[in-house]
Amino acid sequence: MRARIFKPARTAMSSGTAKTRGWVLEYTRSSAREIDPLMGWTSSDDTQSQVRLKFDTKEAAVAYAKDHGIDALVTEPKPRKPNIRAGGYGENFATNRRGAWTH
Repeated sequence: MRARIFKPARTAMSSGTAKTRGWVLEYTRSSAREIDPLMGWTSSDDTQSQVRLKFDTKEAAVAYAKDHGIDALVTEPKPRKPNIRAGGYGENFATNRRGAWTH
């Protein structure tokens, strides 16, 4: 079996980092999805693709994969660049402002 171990990214709908602290082991698909001719639903006979195991550390996920004979690919997370803002709304009206105030 093949799997990938990764640290989940934050959702696009939030700026917080909830549910991004742990590591996830997720099995890769062994067969393609098919469209059911009667209902039109997408289905697959691969039940392992529904399994997502959560771990506190990367080492625990790798150890689990090694103990169970799973060929796992570890994907390191990309570092976030800090969002540093130069001041707030009040600095637009500061008396010691260096540049001209324009819209």
